[in-house]
Amino acid sequence: MRSYPPATWRLLNTGYADGATNMAIDEAILLAVAEGKAPPTLRFYGWQPPCLSIGYNQSAGEVDVGRCRERGVDFVRRPTGGRAVLHADELTYSVVAPQDEPRVAGGVIESYRRLSQGLIAGLRALGVDAVQAEEWTPQLAAVGARASSGVRQIGDGEKPAACFHVPSAYEVAVGGRKLVGSAQVRRRGCVLQHGSLPLTGDVARILDFLRMPEGRREELKRELRERATSLGEALGRAVPFEEAARALAEGFAKALNLRLVPGGLSERELALAEQLRRERYATREWNFRR
Repeated sequence: MRSYPPATWRLLNTGYADGATNMAIDEAILLAVAEGKAPPTLRFYGWQPPCLSIGYNQSAGEVDVGRCRERGVDFVRRPTGGRAVLHADELTYSVVAPQDEPRVAGGVIESYRRLSQGLIAGLRALGVDAVQAEEWTPQLAAVGARASSGVRQIGDGEKPAACFHVPSAYEVAVGGRKLVGSAQVRRRGCVLQHGSLPLTGDVARILDFLRMPEGRREELKRELRERATSLGEALGRAVPFEEAARALAEGFAKALNLRLVPGGLSERELALAEQLRRERYATREWNFRR
């Protein structure tokens, strides 16, 4: 494992918020770090109500918005890439740091790999035999070969609409199944990476909220359950939000040689988040722009 020079980052646990607020806070932190008004930050948060998020370039037409409304599921477009994620019964992390910070420097894949070391260390502290995605490509390929026709049905071309159907390089898995899905954006000289750790529940629930032939839905759910899992399923016990957050914070600190200082959002960040929520993430123009 690579060694890093010691560094001090801010640690935030902002609790639960709706989708637009969560995305606005992540971007507000990025802007504050870019302005030099906030330190590099590791944040943990949850979603209330449950929320379906889609990637920056994903078509909103892939989402069954009517069904989301019927079942009380929020909807938001992320500032990062990737595919759809259902945020329910999960812990979400975000990392914001300048691009020259050694832990995120270099290309996207390189920074994914480095940050995944913190996730893996935290999960292993909980008792999960987590690995980076590149270490389990053969297992995934075997599953993917059985399910490839279903993947094409869900998304555009070969890309599935659901994030947890396929791993990106250096994402985190256990037992050949994806456990943590992450996405990243680089803006104003800073990196924002955030990711989803399902704590409990059926990982295939997301397919209830994506448009697809009804005759394929149950088959695709079975295929998704083969490809992805939750922390509770991996461990055989329920892990509360706060326990998971503590373990991941300790994992980041240990693997990346960080001193994490608990803090809160500044007045500047709170004001930016409110503005971004109002003018971007809560608007139809943003969420349905494609």
